[in-house]
Amino acid sequence: MDYIAAPWRFAYVSSADAVTDCIFCAAVGGGRDTLTVAEGESVIAMLNKYPYTSGHTMVAPKLHTGEFEALAPATLQEMMAMCQRVVRALRRLYRPHAFNIGFNLGESAGAGVADHLHLHVVPRWRGDTSFMTTLAQTRVLPETLDTTWERLSAALRGDGE
Repeated sequence: MDYIAAPWRFAYVSSADAVTDCIFCAAVGGGRDTLTVAEGESVIAMLNKYPYTSGHTMVAPKLHTGEFEALAPATLQEMMAMCQRVVRALRRLYRPHAFNIGFNLGESAGAGVADHLHLHVVPRWRGDTSFMTTLAQTRVLPETLDTTWERLSAALRGDGE
């Protein structure tokens, strides 16, 4: 069995103070500084600061809630539409072999930010883990977050590659 773990994220996710420090709430209306690559009426898409792979994007509602059932059907629909846009852009830009897409609802389910639900979109390639991940708990990414932000935000604006 393979595992994806990111123990280096603990200090980051455990230091947030509810709404005042919520990375998703802070990203609304943001851009490069908040790693926001696209924004809709009720949702945002932002890069993960600690990505599992290049292009690892999170889609979140603007409403601060950790409860899936608290979201209006229209917000859920917009989240799925944004997820679809992100997948299309990532497929075009990075040509991944597959994707992991999903929610971790609650801390016990693995949510790093449990109070603001979000959907992960993780591009995957055959053999995308290496000895660096296994032995040194280090991910080797082929580009910086800045480069990923430039490429993906441009693609989501419609003027990308």
